[in-house]
Amino acid sequence: MMTVKEISELTGISVRTLHYYDEIGLFTPTEKSEAGYRLYDDKALEDLQQILFFREFDIPLKEIKAVMENPDLDRNQILQMQRNMLVAKKTRMERLISSIDDILKGENKMDFAVFSKTEMEEMFQAMVEHMPEDMKELSIKEFGSVEQWKEHYMEVVSREEMQKNYAKVVEWYGGKGEYLSVAKNPVSKEVADSYTKRIETILEKLITKIGCPVDSFEVKELVAEYGFVMKQFSQMKEERGMMLSVAHSYQDAMVKSKIDEKYGEGAADYFTEAIEAFYK
Repeated sequence: MMTVKEISELTGISVRTLHYYDEIGLFTPTEKSEAGYRLYDDKALEDLQQILFFREFDIPLKEIKAVMENPDLDRNQILQMQRNMLVAKKTRMERLISSIDDILKGENKMDFAVFSKTEMEEMFQAMVEHMPEDMKELSIKEFGSVEQWKEHYMEVVSREEMQKNYAKVVEWYGGKGEYLSVAKNPVSKEVADSYTKRIETILEKLITKIGCPVDSFEVKELVAEYGFVMKQFSQMKEERGMMLSVAHSYQDAMVKSKIDEKYGEGAADYFTEAIEAFYK
């Protein structure tokens, strides 16, 4: 067992902060001595380590406490979540360091590229290989040839805005390698159609709850199912970022019009509110 003072010396966290963590129920002692001193075992130290990992991202203590107390998350799941966050942060830091190095060398250029030219060419090739023949023929007809189609694709995906969007998606997948693996091995048309039908069924059920509070159990249950299906469909490790992006897309004028037309007036707003309430 270790005392508060020993924990403080080991971690660099002040005794006062450790006392505060105890007061709010975030990091409580394993037991107290007869004299009333807080004592901590190895399991408590593991918990504190996980709390410190989350603090690296300036996550509010209230949110950290909610994650740590979530019965659906075990130790390994929390560690995997933190690892993905750290890898994404490491990637961003490496890009920032590289940009600063370029500036120090006098090469003050803004480079937002996420994928190299070779990687983008591989993505195009994978897309063509897995595309249904009728869609492939239409695309070739529209551009004149596969080479002209490829040239257009490379020009579009190389744009700064597209690369910024790719940066977000790469974070959702947990890394560039994971995203490229999925991009090069997409699900079949039959599987995609099956997932699309499942999503439509969920949205049809969700719209029947319009008027119900978005934090009610029945609404949260449907949104959770929606997120689970989207995670499986996209083969992502964590769907939160993607689902919030989906919620935002429902507010696009054209998308909103189509959603309201298909599911009823106010559907797009309700879907957005329900998803944001669940994931925020």
